[in-house]
Amino acid sequence: MAMQPTTAELTASNGSRGESRWPVTLAVIAAIALQFRLPESLSMGPRYGFPLLAAVLLIPLIAAHPRHFGAPSTTRSVRPLAMALIAAINIGNVTSLVLLLHRLLNGTQLNGRRLILSAAEVWFTGIIVYGLWLWELDRGGPVARARGGTGKPDLLFPQMTDPSLATGWMPSFVDYLYVSLTNSTAFSPTDTMPLRPRAKLIMGTQALASLATVVILGARAVNILS
Repeated sequence: MAMQPTTAELTASNGSRGESRWPVTLAVIAAIALQFRLPESLSMGPRYGFPLLAAVLLIPLIAAHPRHFGAPSTTRSVRPLAMALIAAINIGNVTSLVLLLHRLLNGTQLNGRRLILSAAEVWFTGIIVYGLWLWELDRGGPVARARGGTGKPDLLFPQMTDPSLATGWMPSFVDYLYVSLTNSTAFSPTDTMPLRPRAKLIMGTQALASLATVVILGARAVNILS
């Protein structure tokens, strides 16, 4: 009896379908909107600088893969743009976090409500951007995964250890976003373990940034509001 092809093999064979673009696009738009909402004092240069750069980089990425990450002809040309897009959001968010911490630790008075909102915006943006990093780097990225690539995984998902689910299963952006969310709230991996050094570096950096946001900014916000 002939073996049935896996989901990854079917995707690789037609080269036309893969993971849907829309969850990723909506997440990027949300990150851009959150950064644009930050006050000018928490941005390096004009507050629209990094959000505008990210929006410009997003346009050719949507044009290259308008619906699914599966087109075989554009991977090499657009992946650097995807990395640049994530880096732009990441640099802008880290800059805002550093400026916010600097203002707080140097006794600069900030409106309590604005402080809490800014901290929340930085924190949620961090969840999105680190989820994007994991999604883009794991096994060579979404297009490589859609083609059934056999690159080394950066993360060990629970489904990969279950024989009934492992065959044909491939993580989507929502899985990486969930890993990022749990890492930001627990300050450590939960059900998904980092395997490669770069994944450990990403998750470790995220945990430190989240801890700084929650502990330092939270304590200062309570002090201001009281």
